[in-house]
Amino acid sequence: MNKSTGSSVFQTNFTKSVALPSLTIIIAISLFCGFFSKEAEQSFNFVKDIIFRNLSWLYVLLVTVFVLFLITLAISKFGKIKLGADDSEPEYSFFSWVAMLFAAGMGIGLMYFGVGETMSHYATPANANLAENLRAKEAQLYTFFHWGFHAWSIYGVVGLSLAYFAYRHNLPLAIRSGFYPILKGKIHGKFGNIVDVFGLCSTFFGIATTLGFGVVQLSAGLVSLHLIPDTGFTYQVIIVLVVMLIAVFSAISGLGKGVKKLSELNIMMAVLLMLFILICGPTIYILSTFTEGLGHYISHFVSLTFNTYAYEKGSQEWFSNWTILYWAWWISWAPYVGLFIAKISKGRTIREFILAVLFLPSFFNFLWMTVFGSSAVWIDEHVAHGALSVFANNPDTLLFNFFTYFPLTTFLNALSILIICVFFITSADSGIFIMNGIASKGAISSPKWQSVFWGVLLSLLSLSLLRTGGLASLQTMTLITALPFGIIMALLCYNLWKALVVDSEYSEKKYSHGSLNWNNNNWREHLEKIVTVSQKKDVHKFLNETVKKAFEELSVELSKNNIEAHINSFSDPQAIELEIKYDQLRNFKYGVMAQRQTVSETLINEKNTPDIDSEVIFQPITYFGDHRMGYDIQYFGKDGIISDVLREYERFLNLSSEGDHDLIMKPIS
Repeated sequence: MNKSTGSSVFQTNFTKSVALPSLTIIIAISLFCGFFSKEAEQSFNFVKDIIFRNLSWLYVLLVTVFVLFLITLAISKFGKIKLGADDSEPEYSFFSWVAMLFAAGMGIGLMYFGVGETMSHYATPANANLAENLRAKEAQLYTFFHWGFHAWSIYGVVGLSLAYFAYRHNLPLAIRSGFYPILKGKIHGKFGNIVDVFGLCSTFFGIATTLGFGVVQLSAGLVSLHLIPDTGFTYQVIIVLVVMLIAVFSAISGLGKGVKKLSELNIMMAVLLMLFILICGPTIYILSTFTEGLGHYISHFVSLTFNTYAYEKGSQEWFSNWTILYWAWWISWAPYVGLFIAKISKGRTIREFILAVLFLPSFFNFLWMTVFGSSAVWIDEHVAHGALSVFANNPDTLLFNFFTYFPLTTFLNALSILIICVFFITSADSGIFIMNGIASKGAISSPKWQSVFWGVLLSLLSLSLLRTGGLASLQTMTLITALPFGIIMALLCYNLWKALVVDSEYSEKKYSHGSLNWNNNNWREHLEKIVTVSQKKDVHKFLNETVKKAFEELSVELSKNNIEAHINSFSDPQAIELEIKYDQLRNFKYGVMAQRQTVSETLINEKNTPDIDSEVIFQPITYFGDHRMGYDIQYFGKDGIISDVLREYERFLNLSSEGDHDLIMKPIS
């Protein structure tokens, strides 16, 4: 709900119970990390080390549950359920959808760690006693592990849960909505506010730290192009301001115009860069390691998933600093990325959502990491003779040092900087959109000044922390918050499963045996209608005469039984509905609308069919208050329509009496 601030200058749709606590926490923690950076870093690192050392098994268990949960849903009967009404269609094309979820999820990370992670594992393997000839193979394996299905399952759990409850059941696009099956109306109370405050703070801190650390890589790239003399703070300020200015402008222009176009542009530039490295690098070696790497990853998938290094004490520090840190980092980003993925996924089926979110970005990540990582390893072994490994712990400059071994180095540097910039812009743009949504309980649109506000706040706090050295502390604090949100995600899985079971039972509910015997013996009238093609005027006549008369006659009989029914008419599209209103239940609604249908050219040209003069016909299609797919009733007479309404009403009363379908049968307040 939009609320005026009391001034005629601007309005806000911020929810005070979410926005004010979130801003207080964000500013307080940022000030603590900024003014007491050393103390904050020591305190947060102490807590993080305790959590990582004693609860690493819990991180592994949680991520394993997320992977298995999504795979189970994809292959189950629930996979056919749509994220929306049964007849809803996706808002974005498949390419745009994949490009946006990829750009928001990991785009900037691929540029930062595309060379860096494989080289780090290669230079400092998890197993210090690993044979020399296996270092590159194991480095690729762990890179795949950290950037593959497990990472995207974390994002997928949040995105799927929120998209389902938002689009299937018209709840707000907010984390609180995922708890409706167990909390019902209480999601609008204090618990829902706490969950959304957590999600808003996590999103803000995740974007702020990424913005702060990423500007270091951008400044290093600009130095390599001799566009700036050094990586000093003054130039970092300029970079942040330019990036955020473009991001805010993109956010104001709207999600479809801003993020969509930038994401499509960036995915094409990224593919261009990857192909250049593939062609100009050790092509045969890259393709060979990619094929072998996929097999190595698949064959070790189960052992990697469950491994806690309980029997390998020497590798536990590596395990905490890499795998557990990655799981914590992906979980800390899950509120932001999950909400964004949910926003762009309306109309997809659950199976389509899971398969696309798990497999497509993961496969691209594998290919990207192989092209850049394997090329770097090969160059280090055969050309640089170890010179590239020296930069393994400095990913800010490693990518640009890697490019020096390729032709057109300046072009590669410039293209990479452009890709990084656009990834930054799309991350900030989508982040601003998501923060507006969380702070306003899932509002579809927000006043433009709010986007400017988030952009300014992100810029100021990121730069102040970058100046005082507090970004590392903030990053550590964000990793600490991942554990409680991981538990929240496990509860989201439980709630989603509970809701899907109810949804499936509801959709598969059969008519009672008594109603199956209801029929209409006027077969000659049916035959006449079958061989008569309905045009728009015919359907309108059918609605205004047959359907309306049926509703009027039925409403009279209902009133005799103290049941008040309303007849509603609409002009665009032409429709009429019978509605029975309730206080404790969703309203019963049986409607009929004139729906446009396209006739195939084959049927039009066929001789042994009714005469069809136009490729467009119209049919009277039913619709219901619970958004089920309707059906054609053009062959029903007045009595047949009354029987059909009674059949649906009898089903409605049966479902209401069972008490197990509150999510669907009770109104959302």
